Amino acid sequence: MGLVSVDRLPEHGPALNRVDYRPDLESGNVVFFPTIPFAFPEESKEFLRTLSFSGGAIHKNIAYRPLEDRVTGIDEKNGHAARLLSVLRDYSRAAIQFTGELLPEYARSWKLDYASFRPLEEEGRDLPLNKRNDLIHTDAFPSRPTHGNLILRVFTNISPSKNRVWITSDPFRAVAAEYARDAGLEQIASSAGSPGGRLLSQSTRVLHNIGLPVVQRSAYDRFMLRFHDYLKRNAEFQANCTKQRFEFPPGSTWLTFTDVLPHSVQSGQHALEQTFIVNRESMANPEDAPVSILARLCGRPLAVMLD
Repeated sequence: MGLVSVDRLPEHGPALNRVDYRPDLESGNVVFFPTIPFAFPEESKEFLRTLSFSGGAIHKNIAYRPLEDRVTGIDEKNGHAARLLSVLRDYSRAAIQFTGELLPEYARSWKLDYASFRPLEEEGRDLPLNKRNDLIHTDAFPSRPTHGNLILRVFTNISPSKNRVWITSDPFRAVAAEYARDAGLEQIASSAGSPGGRLLSQSTRVLHNIGLPVVQRSAYDRFMLRFHDYLKRNAEFQANCTKQRFEFPPGSTWLTFTDVLPHSVQSGQHALEQTFIVNRESMANPEDAPVSILARLCGRPLAVMLD
């Protein structure tokens, strides 16, 4: 897939004067801005770049939860905690406002997800295979199922000197057509409607309703978690799939559906991102949603939570 570069910021005004980037994103393209298209001060970037990760007071993964207005991944007693909350809150709010103006059809019904700061150099990180960012994969969240909606992410490279390097592959439609059955699509789809699958769904719903920390997943969410791991573990796919290389320079911002575009991060340090869960009904082409593609492949609906 390709890069859709936007050299001029969208102008406010009637919808007829606005570019609709939904078809580009839904097809698996990256919408790219060579400079940050919203206010984010240099002193905030420098604060994030100079955070210390020694002593365990600050963790390697820092997330801001906008609906709760809190940061995870830092000891609240740390002297930088209040400033970090303020900086990530400002980034999140600016990214949300900008993206909402760029993609108002999505914004009307999207769900705000986390923002995060990614401080570590990606190249050479020692991670378990399923957590490696340098292996091409589609995104799925174990603790936050989408139930057939899509994962839109906005990234910003705040490194002063290093490009953030991605390798991407063919969009979900093509990759799923070749690999979804081998990854267990039909098994998951058929088991969801079985007596055992219905009992599991009912039990999970009861436990969730009484306040226990269980995650309610549709068949779609279960498959996407499996597909994430399957692609990373498939040496043939990693070696032979179509590959495109993108280098996102310092100070740039880019958007893509990370469950539509298989991707990996090869190198880069100091990046920010904001995630949105986009309602598939707000898509320009809802039939391009991964859940719709999978349903056509297996002949069964996948996003329904069974009673």
